[in-house]
Amino acid sequence: MKELTGRSPMKSPGKPSLRRDVERLFWREVAKGLSSEDAAAAVGVSPAAGTRWFRERGGMPTFLINPITGRYLSFEEREVIALLKAQGAGVREIARQTGRDASTISRELRRNAATRGGKLDYRASVAQWKAELMARRPKTAKLVANEQLHDYVQQRLSGQVRHADGTPVTGPQTATWKGRNKPHRQDRRWAQAWSPEQISNRLKLDFPDDESMRISHEAIYQALFVQSRGALQRELVACLRTGRALRVPRSRARQRAGGHVTPEVMISERPAEVEDRAVPGHWEGDLIIGTDRSAIGTIVERVTRFTMLIHLPRMDGYGIEPRTKNGPALAGYGAEAMRDAVAAQMTTLPEQLRCSLTWDRGKELAQHAQLKIDTGISVYFADPHSPWQRGTNENTNGLLRQYFPKGTDLSRWSDQDLQAVAAALNGRPRKTLGWKTPAESLDDQLASLQRDGVATTG
Repeated sequence: MKELTGRSPMKSPGKPSLRRDVERLFWREVAKGLSSEDAAAAVGVSPAAGTRWFRERGGMPTFLINPITGRYLSFEEREVIALLKAQGAGVREIARQTGRDASTISRELRRNAATRGGKLDYRASVAQWKAELMARRPKTAKLVANEQLHDYVQQRLSGQVRHADGTPVTGPQTATWKGRNKPHRQDRRWAQAWSPEQISNRLKLDFPDDESMRISHEAIYQALFVQSRGALQRELVACLRTGRALRVPRSRARQRAGGHVTPEVMISERPAEVEDRAVPGHWEGDLIIGTDRSAIGTIVERVTRFTMLIHLPRMDGYGIEPRTKNGPALAGYGAEAMRDAVAAQMTTLPEQLRCSLTWDRGKELAQHAQLKIDTGISVYFADPHSPWQRGTNENTNGLLRQYFPKGTDLSRWSDQDLQAVAAALNGRPRKTLGWKTPAESLDDQLASLQRDGVATTG
């Protein structure tokens, strides 16, 4: 075979894998914001192949997405060569029809032909596989070749803190890394771990005269995320501040689950009278979240600080039926359950106190249009990452954590328990109300509304 092809025998791959140009198309779709499954379907490969590509490369392509230059034969050209060869065309005839040099065609037919059966048989798929295999440059990663640099990076990335005498500081026992993003409510690695950027720049200070002790922060990230690098332990991704095991393409990160928030329901469209707290009946709301997907709804009136708590019991089948993607929200605060619960709570109020409701951008209030029809209350949504636009509700949620601590299961509280907590909170004197209680302030507002109504009628 070496005499026939001009290169050493190559192990047969069996069925040739998917071509590199198909994977390039896959990464272009990912760059548009598609998931790995949708991107795989768009280029005509299985979802399993797309998921494998995404995980092996750490969520980002490690080669150029742009197609290769015309210097190299493409798969389409190899298909033409294979077709002409099967029709009996010679090397120079194939070269004329493909616009390539005859020596290029001769070398291609010899080097990249299939060798099964002891003879050369040119097939485009096998030729493409061989060309891509030989084009790989097995460059040794810097962290693999330089042991001192590897140890320096790994120690600081893992947060191996030491005393002044060099003895290690014993840290807390953390849960075993499971290879997933952001372990839910588990202890993370030591906070003393350095970021890749800190490590990269600190090397210049610790080793000013040793040019071999240099590495970019991008190389450290690739050593963690890309499986083929193999330089650093994969579980060290748990030491990163984000804790994610895969990178997130920028276009996908920009996609926010906010399709229910349209321009006409943004907080900028809210009436100006809401801001000065002169008129009662404008509310702010959100959820406080507990463990095991439990939650309690909170609604606060802006003028009186009167608080109402919404009981969100779990739906039938929670914990029994397996969780399905895009399946019913059995945790109790899906869009439909939230709409019914808020409507039931708001309809207990007089119509004059149902002016507006400002909510966070969570999808639990995705059916706000139907809620407005049911209750007559206008719903507005705060801007992204702007909790101060619902400052009254945020402050109230902080007070409620005295009764519902973080990291606890909130589903164990009954509706009667929530009403008791709301009564306790509404019975506290508040400095901002002149040491009146929210319940007293609400009573004063209701009395004022009744007097104004009687005077207007008379």
